[in-house]
Amino acid sequence: MFLRRHRNRWNARAKDAAVRGFDAADGRLPLAELARGALRKAFPDHWSFLLGEIALYSFVVLLLTGVYLTLFFDPSMVESTYTGPYRPLRGQRMTQAYATTLHLSFEVRGGLLIRQVHHWAALVFVAAIAVHMLRVFFTGAFRKPREANWVLGVTLFILALLEGFAGYSLPDDLLSGTGLRTAATIMGSVPLVGTYLEMAVFGGEFPGHVVIPRLYVLHVLLVPGLLVALVTLHLLLVFYLKHTHWAVPGRTNRNAVGQPMVPHFATKSTGLFLLVFGVLTVMSAVAQINPVWNYGPYRPDQVSAGSQPDWYVGFLEGAMRLMPAWDTVVAGHTIMWNVFVPTLVLPGVLFTGLLCYPFIEKWASGDRAEHHLCDRPRNRPARTGLGVAGITFYAVLLLAGGNDLIAFVFRVSIETITWLLRVALVLAPVLAFAVTKRVCLALQAADRRRLTEGEETREVFQEVQGRLSGRHRPVPAGVRYRLLMREVPEPLEPQAPPEGGPVPRRLRLRAALSRFLLADRVELPAAEKERAAVSERTAPPRRD
Repeated sequence: MFLRRHRNRWNARAKDAAVRGFDAADGRLPLAELARGALRKAFPDHWSFLLGEIALYSFVVLLLTGVYLTLFFDPSMVESTYTGPYRPLRGQRMTQAYATTLHLSFEVRGGLLIRQVHHWAALVFVAAIAVHMLRVFFTGAFRKPREANWVLGVTLFILALLEGFAGYSLPDDLLSGTGLRTAATIMGSVPLVGTYLEMAVFGGEFPGHVVIPRLYVLHVLLVPGLLVALVTLHLLLVFYLKHTHWAVPGRTNRNAVGQPMVPHFATKSTGLFLLVFGVLTVMSAVAQINPVWNYGPYRPDQVSAGSQPDWYVGFLEGAMRLMPAWDTVVAGHTIMWNVFVPTLVLPGVLFTGLLCYPFIEKWASGDRAEHHLCDRPRNRPARTGLGVAGITFYAVLLLAGGNDLIAFVFRVSIETITWLLRVALVLAPVLAFAVTKRVCLALQAADRRRLTEGEETREVFQEVQGRLSGRHRPVPAGVRYRLLMREVPEPLEPQAPPEGGPVPRRLRLRAALSRFLLADRVELPAAEKERAAVSERTAPPRRD
């Protein structure tokens, strides 16, 4: 009884102190006003919207494990003789970066586990960003008013690639050193200034004595700071602009429907964070990754057999392997097209296209309205086809990054594999686009039959004449709403200028691109009343 009264007294005091503290803070800051809006903020409840959260929580794991690793890692390139517990490497000369990586792996309690959690989290982080961007692209969630968030997402993806490569290079083992040798070659391929750029980064001729410390600063300070800032800005924009949602009854282009932040979303999100952390820890405990002790310290005159980069930069390796050995000598300067084009021009074009795509589609469609309903990918066959073509293009380049291993495993000449992949790099994306577009149109036709004939009941009856037929029932109201609730913009037509004369080339290009993106679709049967309702619910929000 005494303990219960004592506990109740302390609980009352703590509650009273919390109330007084909140009142004092609220008198100086708008805490109550902000909390009232934030705690009841609607968050999406569909599983596909959790992909961005997986990326966020992987990044949190990266920060936590990275802080632990920095306590023991020394990025110095000063060489010493190894005397640690790993006997195969005893007596070998190595940098402090590699020696402290071995120390982390074999002598620090839990060091190897944390190293592997960090590496797996980096792979999941980049993969989650990529898949999240695909979800945004295929559903059209990059359209107004979220163009800036798309640009931020692509920038985050580029920074994640840079951060991953910098961290991958820090141990200074034979595998990461081979990657740095490739990076030096890429820098040297820049016309006119390549040699100066390489010397500036490496502090002299490769490998130099400063590149690992510089990458360390880049990896633990500069890029993480940018990532934290951009992630924060990205989340603030998501919070302010609200989320998109799928077309189901009660959800239109003028509202934001979802679960409140507290308690539903907060509970689910916390569980997802713990699940991500747990899965990464289990993966790190049972699946070995980056065993640097097997590769040995980096030596400029050696290359690790079968060396492959992490998947997110593997496409650059594949692009270099597929590019013919072309070079040009101009005024005594050699331009290495076989390195410059696949590693700098190609990714520059790809990422510029990603950054500009929302504005290109807006220009081609003439669409200036806000969009809060997700597109079903089948309803935008051209956009979906472009996305699948891009995935196919990347997959071929990734396969090409391991053409030597493919040739070894299947006992085929590497020249044959290389030429097959060169042909596939040109033809496979075109074929993927055509097939995907036809599949999308076929799915639209299936939706049309479903609305016209109804849903199959899987019951068969025999008519008087002996013919067998299936029974159908009307499509449920919720399904009909989802199928009909789509935007059907018309492609633009080129218009001659008011003063007469031919249509300007820019307008003809715009009309051609508009037809390419919007012309192909299957009309769905709907009554006039339903069409009016669809037009009303897909109309942009009113701005008072």
